[in-house]
Amino acid sequence: MLTQEGNQDTVNRKAGSFTATRWSLVLAARNRQSPRSREALIFLCEKYWRPLHSYIRRRGYTSDDAQDLTQEFFTRILEKDYLKNAEPGHGHFRSFLLSALNHFLANEWDRSQAQKRGGQICHVPILIQTSNADDDPGVDPSHDLTPEKLYERKWAVTVLDNVMAILYDEYVAAGKGALIEGIKTTMTGGTDALTYRSIADELGISEGAVKVAAHRLRKRFRETLRAEIAQTVAKAEDVEAEIHDLFLVLRDV
Repeated sequence: MLTQEGNQDTVNRKAGSFTATRWSLVLAARNRQSPRSREALIFLCEKYWRPLHSYIRRRGYTSDDAQDLTQEFFTRILEKDYLKNAEPGHGHFRSFLLSALNHFLANEWDRSQAQKRGGQICHVPILIQTSNADDDPGVDPSHDLTPEKLYERKWAVTVLDNVMAILYDEYVAAGKGALIEGIKTTMTGGTDALTYRSIADELGISEGAVKVAAHRLRKRFRETLRAEIAQTVAKAEDVEAEIHDLFLVLRDV
């Protein structure tokens, strides 16, 4: 499965290496003659559904319409060759996706209206949960975030979620699932001695061992975050700026 390969590529990729990136998946998805085209598109759908869905919701669409539109957007990426002009040198992947989405909303929704669910469109299967989309405060009309700001915030959250999913896979594969469950609360820093002692008691290891494990997790998180960000920018020197922007978005909300 492509999703598993994508995660493994990220796990093995060193920071600064751009051999297997989100852009390479875009290039694979736009080559409709390639057997990897549909798999690449499905992977991108599953990874970045939520930022795009939240953006559409914030534009004023209902939950059902936003789900249909997001689904239709990824389908039209293949049908209408939205990816034909996509090039890594043109900027950040998140900006490209938002631009492509706006193009879709402006020019394609009127056509999809005539082909409601179950019509002639062959939808891309997206393995995500959407039933709780309206529970997100970001789609509350009283929220003061613009659609663009909400998209940026959801993008940042998605990136961090992707990183944690990779780390969980790593630890579980190494037989350390209980360890990461125990020490994940230390990720934000500022952990006091009582917390370390409590984690140590729960895991049945020494307090010193917990501190070492927490330090290693934070270090691995930074490495994996850099690798994840590196997949979405055009140049290696853009990684640090993108990380700065990511945390700035989360801080300002």
